Amino acid sequence: MPLADTRPVRPVNKEFTVLMALLMSIVAISIDALLPALGIIGSDLAVSHPNQAQYVISVLFGGMAIGELIAGPLSDALGRKRVLYVTVVLYLLGSVIGYLADSLPMLLVGRFIQGIGVAGPYVSTVSIVRDKYEGREMARIMSLVMMIFIMVPAIAPTLGQGILYLSGWRVIFLFYIVYAVLIMGWVYFRLEETLPPAKRIPFRLHDVLAGFRSVITHRRTLGYLMAMGFIFGSFMGYLNTAQQIFQVQFRTGEAFTLYFGGLALVFGAASLTNARLVERLGMRYLARRAMAGMILVSLAFLFLQLVVAPTLPMLLVYLAVLFFCMGLLFGNLNALAMEPMGHIAGIAAAVIGFVSSLISMTGGILIGQHYDGTLLPITLGFIVMGTLALLSMRWGEREPRVH
Repeated sequence: MPLADTRPVRPVNKEFTVLMALLMSIVAISIDALLPALGIIGSDLAVSHPNQAQYVISVLFGGMAIGELIAGPLSDALGRKRVLYVTVVLYLLGSVIGYLADSLPMLLVGRFIQGIGVAGPYVSTVSIVRDKYEGREMARIMSLVMMIFIMVPAIAPTLGQGILYLSGWRVIFLFYIVYAVLIMGWVYFRLEETLPPAKRIPFRLHDVLAGFRSVITHRRTLGYLMAMGFIFGSFMGYLNTAQQIFQVQFRTGEAFTLYFGGLALVFGAASLTNARLVERLGMRYLARRAMAGMILVSLAFLFLQLVVAPTLPMLLVYLAVLFFCMGLLFGNLNALAMEPMGHIAGIAAAVIGFVSSLISMTGGILIGQHYDGTLLPITLGFIVMGTLALLSMRWGEREPRVH
């Protein structure tokens, strides 16, 4: 039995934690503030099928996956802050294109560029936390980051809805620009560079490929990053269809933002719970049980749908339980995947983000494009993806046979 970690726990730097959460929240706000506008965007840009508007969400993750592969190695070579500045400029460019878009393809180009740009803040956040913390301490910090981070999805759709009241959906892209500029001002004045020159890895293709190989061939890291991809893929399926489910299927209208925000708060509560439990119970213990809970509650909800027509209260109870389980997963899986990779944190974060994003984007698109006006596609998505995640985690933790 491994010995308990007896190292003293350092007090949490509150400003650092909030700044990391807001930096990572550029990703969330780029998704969630636009959700109430998807139906309007689809109508305004004359899409041929309502499900096509979902690509406005999905394509951001495609750009983000590519951007992570670039931003991670560069952050190891140039330092975290330099890469942040360059990628946020790309994000601003994508936002301008989105604002000017007069067709769905042009809007998707802008969103793709936004995705490349937003990869910098995402990768840098994980790498900066890994630079300063490790093990369960890192999991605790990441849980607190995720708790604050989840507050953004709770209010972002309401902000988007408020902008729609006052103006059109294009102004949401102006809001993205202002939000990113303000956070980067905070970074410039208050965040020190966490990767000193002596620890930087020169940007050489050979080193990048070696880092990629280190991540992919490390069984535990690969198992956890695949689990991350499957879990987030099921969540992406929900994100892609949330506006249609709430506003079209259940006719909640503008109250959609309240339901979406309330469910996001469940994530925050779960992350706070995780931050308090992870030091005592461990990341693996919590992750396994959260995955099992996610699968079981989805199986129960699937059976319920075969017996009665689901109502909005039934859906809300199901999603609340489901999201609490998922809130216990994100911080722990990320920390578990990164734990053996401290020597190449930037490249590792990039590869982990790239592979898990490809998995999640593929799964999310498949689930979203099968939306048929019922809850069966997303329920089956949570069951299948949750099962694959649990199997991936168990495979990664299994000791290879010695011949």
